[in-house]
Amino acid sequence: MFKKIVSLVFAVMLTAAAPMFAQNNVQRYVDSIMKATPQLKNAAVAILALDGRGRTIAEYNPDLPLLSASTMKTVTTGAALMALRPNFQFETKIASAGETDQDGVLHGDVYIIGGGDPTLGSRCSCANDINAVFGEWANALKNAGITAIDGKIIGDSGFFPGEMTHDNWCWEDLGANYGSAPCGLSYGENTSYFYVEPGPEEGAPLQISPVGMVYSGMDVRNDAITGAIKTGNKLNYYASDLSPVGRFTGTYACDRKADTVTVANRFPALTCAEAFDTYLAADGIPTGGATTGAAPDTALFLTGTFSPTLLEICRETNYKSNNFFAETIFMHLGLCLEGEASYESTPVAVEKYISDLGCSTTGLKQDDGSGLSRQNYVTPSFFCNFYRMMQKSDIFAAYFSTLPTPGCEGTLKYVLPNEPMQLRRRIHCKSGSMSGVRCYAGYVETASGDLLSFAILVNNFDCPMREIKPKVEGFLKQLALYDR
Repeated sequence: MFKKIVSLVFAVMLTAAAPMFAQNNVQRYVDSIMKATPQLKNAAVAILALDGRGRTIAEYNPDLPLLSASTMKTVTTGAALMALRPNFQFETKIASAGETDQDGVLHGDVYIIGGGDPTLGSRCSCANDINAVFGEWANALKNAGITAIDGKIIGDSGFFPGEMTHDNWCWEDLGANYGSAPCGLSYGENTSYFYVEPGPEEGAPLQISPVGMVYSGMDVRNDAITGAIKTGNKLNYYASDLSPVGRFTGTYACDRKADTVTVANRFPALTCAEAFDTYLAADGIPTGGATTGAAPDTALFLTGTFSPTLLEICRETNYKSNNFFAETIFMHLGLCLEGEASYESTPVAVEKYISDLGCSTTGLKQDDGSGLSRQNYVTPSFFCNFYRMMQKSDIFAAYFSTLPTPGCEGTLKYVLPNEPMQLRRRIHCKSGSMSGVRCYAGYVETASGDLLSFAILVNNFDCPMREIKPKVEGFLKQLALYDR
């Protein structure tokens, strides 16, 4: 009799709960699509979605650490906004060393002392106009009575130590614009521009010429050729800070239009000094040229200019998936938290900081700030715990505003293109992709106002990205449709 009563009660409970489970199409999608799709048979897939109370909505290998790609930027920007605060600004200082005579000639040098500003000279929408910045610097010289400089304009990049390129970045990434490394005195996102014009047929010479932000002393070698029809842009560029030599290899199809390509610049401090030197010459202040070096302790401070706020920079970082901004923010975090900016110390410092905030770092192996390194391994469980921790912070509204939505400008512009805008705008997340990697992580607002946290990481698939992307984006759609 007792067993019958227990069975009856259990049956009633299942019947009452049935509508709730019927509503959860998210787990059903994971089970029927993500687990069963042939293209994902040999892939590694990890998924977790939590509701606003931390209850699991859907999961699949939630504690499996996988490559995160650019979803790592959500951790970097979140930790930075917490530690540095949204209104933080980077400062670049102008100083002089030497004496100015009665004719206004400075018998000494002018120093541009970098403070790690990633936006100086950038073309991004949040950056200050570089001519306005140079104008402020020039006015500071004039206000100090300087009308000519018989020394040099010297770029001081000592704010960060040495070459900041990560040891674990792939060699072919180092010359690409997305592989530009942070520097104490950065300029133009540490990139250079070259105009590329193909020849009339395969194998013909390829014309490559500098058009902007290129150090005048660079020896740029062109070993690339014109490629066959429909082979696209397969150019590679290689450079390091060991010598001012850059090398183009690869092909550029003969049926492509001439275009400007962007590559990494390993001499940004020198490029900045040259650019300001050119500006001063046009403004009637002659100098003895440009170089790099360290400002002496006795240098006289003349003025300082400030970057946009950290919040604006983080928004640009996540919306446009700007690796350079993320790496610079990451290095500054290390400097502020532990007094050292390096890829050895900064990951340790950031992990400790996150742990001290009360968020378990189990499942986090952060190797860089942008996700470019293939040594970044993160679990969906960590991502969701981190997002829930951010949700409880006093700067959550600011952080939330840095995450793009499908249909907006940025990397999510073409996500779920056939879905209603009302549904797309409830998704706030960061995408991440590399060869064999597709990820999304962030938040989704339900129709009833609940805020879900989620991460979906897919690694090691052996089919074209176009076959995987709709499956992964389908998961985002199910989250947006979810309502308990």
